[in-house]
Amino acid sequence: MSRIKIAAPAKINLTLEVLDKREDGFHNLKSIMQAISLYDYLTFDVTDSDKTQITLCGNSDKIPYDNKNLVYKAIEKFLEKTAINNKKIEVYIEKNIPVEAGLAGGSTDAAAAFFALNKLFNNPLSAEQIELLCASLGSDLNFCLHGGTALCTGRGEKTKRIPTKQQYVTLIKPLGFGISAKEAYTKFTQMSDKTVPDNTEKLMNDFSTNFLFNSLELAVINDYQELLEIKTAIPKALMSGSGPTFFVLERYCPYGFDNNRFLVIEDLKFITDGVKEIPHNC
Repeated sequence: MSRIKIAAPAKINLTLEVLDKREDGFHNLKSIMQAISLYDYLTFDVTDSDKTQITLCGNSDKIPYDNKNLVYKAIEKFLEKTAINNKKIEVYIEKNIPVEAGLAGGSTDAAAAFFALNKLFNNPLSAEQIELLCASLGSDLNFCLHGGTALCTGRGEKTKRIPTKQQYVTLIKPLGFGISAKEAYTKFTQMSDKTVPDNTEKLMNDFSTNFLFNSLELAVINDYQELLEIKTAIPKALMSGSGPTFFVLERYCPYGFDNNRFLVIEDLKFITDGVKEIPHNC
């Protein structure tokens, strides 16, 4: 049996400028994505078998463990691309990143699967081939693969590394609901004013909280009382991705939220890497 354990970090969007809609149904965007020190941990075990078997399990009842899971889909894509068969692949997912939260929890796990399998099978695919597989499965998998800080363009799959600042982060997520990317982008298309400031370029030149921006926050904030509560309590807080998680660049939360209604995760940091192998016993 071969085993590998992967740490898969969450991401936040320091900027997210949604631009024009593409012919493939996606939107072009410009975003600065940042990996943070909140991790899912995935353990992969591979053994020989008389047929191909994929089995997922984990500690969360909020994600599927069948072919609806992006990890399962990533494994299928990898096996198809490499023509590897007759393997039993078992994955345990320790889920710490909130689900449907705008933090790329599903994407980072899928990127971890591509990374893990390529290592377990002695790198049958090049770095470029792994990136193409990532892009075929989701817009932010390539960022999750490499992590750090990056300017992301296209539909998010094109990444350009930029320097990472030393910065603390606190997350505030309303409990009891998530917002899918589909919902957030649909509401964005219904907005009458889609004016986008060029804050991404400004933030790259001058790292200031004044330039944090998210087009999708404007699209959904008025539909959820909890989001308005966060923004009212902490005006400088920004929604990450399609939400509903907000973040503030502080080590500790500057406001006391009701822990029956909000999940607050403090003392996180900007990190410089993406998915990575860690010792099995960690």
